[in-house]
Amino acid sequence: MSDFKELKQVGNEAINPDDTDKLITETGVSFRDRVSNIDKKGNRIWIYPKKPKGDYTKWRSVVAVVLLVFMFVLPFIKVDGRPFVLLDIFQRKFIIFGIVFWPQDFYIFALAFLAFIVFVVLFTAVYGRIWCGWACPQTIFMEMVFRKIEYWIEGDYKQQMALSRSEWNANKIFKRGLKKTIFILLSFIISNLFLAYIIGIDELQKYMTEGPAEHMTSFVFVIFFAGSFYFIFSWFREQACTFICPYGRLQTVLLDKNSIVVAYDFKRGEPRMKFKKNMPEDAGDCVDCGACVRVCPTGIDIRNGTQLECINCTACIDACDEVMLKVNKPKNLIRYASELQITEGTKFKFTPRIMAYSVVLLLLSGLVAYLMLNRSDIEATILKVKGTMYQNTETGVANVYTATIINKTFKPMDFSLKLMDIPGTIQIIGKDHLHVPAEGLTDATFILELPRKYVTGTRNNIQIGVYSGDKLIQTVNTGFTGPAPGMK
Repeated sequence: MSDFKELKQVGNEAINPDDTDKLITETGVSFRDRVSNIDKKGNRIWIYPKKPKGDYTKWRSVVAVVLLVFMFVLPFIKVDGRPFVLLDIFQRKFIIFGIVFWPQDFYIFALAFLAFIVFVVLFTAVYGRIWCGWACPQTIFMEMVFRKIEYWIEGDYKQQMALSRSEWNANKIFKRGLKKTIFILLSFIISNLFLAYIIGIDELQKYMTEGPAEHMTSFVFVIFFAGSFYFIFSWFREQACTFICPYGRLQTVLLDKNSIVVAYDFKRGEPRMKFKKNMPEDAGDCVDCGACVRVCPTGIDIRNGTQLECINCTACIDACDEVMLKVNKPKNLIRYASELQITEGTKFKFTPRIMAYSVVLLLLSGLVAYLMLNRSDIEATILKVKGTMYQNTETGVANVYTATIINKTFKPMDFSLKLMDIPGTIQIIGKDHLHVPAEGLTDATFILELPRKYVTGTRNNIQIGVYSGDKLIQTVNTGFTGPAPGMK
């Protein structure tokens, strides 16, 4: 049995001679007819990718370590005793780089999310699925953490396949038990990390100190997500990218012939044939060794072109480069390249579509930056009480208002209300002043009275200043009702 034939199998069963459980690359069936890791009967084919090695694998490992450190350290970073990043979806409170955002800032989030979508579209149109291979948490945890642990415990793909086929004995029980124990612990740690981003590291430490009985809801949350992570990284694996993530399917509308992807240079590689002495002059550089397929974590043959399952992990590039060096041929038979670069040898071009995406992205990014820079830490809303009429007083005309002041800062503040550019009095009902706690809000009702000579009609526009001490924080425009001219 050749290495290529040994590449995949289902569980402990031997390879079926009728091709029902063989990887599609082994059967001659077109990759367009069925997904690579599903057999003719619709059963899953378990993939045992060969351990990749090479320059791209080294750099991907470096990037993964940096991102993992960043991901695990971020919840512990504090600024003035407060989390640097907090995504409290339950209280709808978000702290991004030390700046707190409330539901009132939702429009900024909406625009930022729209800008992110455009960025994804532009990035994918130009660079394909680099995100999937280099920065996606699913790929990083699967290929750089869980898969490496699997290699460490069970060995490379041949040893894993042999272990899978073997009867249950002490060695198999030990290796499988050790792997699953580590996977469960890692899933539990990742789940706690996930919770730390939502409730903060202090609350998480408090929960862990006081025990799950005191915080059963959070404990159930941790167990649920730990189970989900274990399921995904232990069993579901590449199917998350193939069947769940919508990003791969977006390729069909986002990629064009100018997009950079992991591509096989078929002009140079074809016609492929097994390596031997005295190769024919018309033979391509591809020696049909199957190394690129053997290392693929999703089980595809990159020589068939860009496919849904390809996550651009570059493992096939490293595997092919290693073979090319052995057969004394140039590297980069598989490389980052666009279809036009391979077929016509053209360089990358800024197409009208890319330029249009770039303009939209710049406009959205500029708008988000402007809103962020001009975002106020204090937000006041003043409205006339619904259903109330004006009241004539001894000295003028009075209206009743409600005020809501939101304090987005981390310190409590006192406020006062003053009329702008017009005399009059403001009397807050039941309070001496407006005190707003840190990261909180306060409501108040007040009576605003204007001298009669300044009330010129049924509808008068006025401005009310919101002050913190002597500092004007915000000016609110509102209306003041009064009697029609000639009426009392």
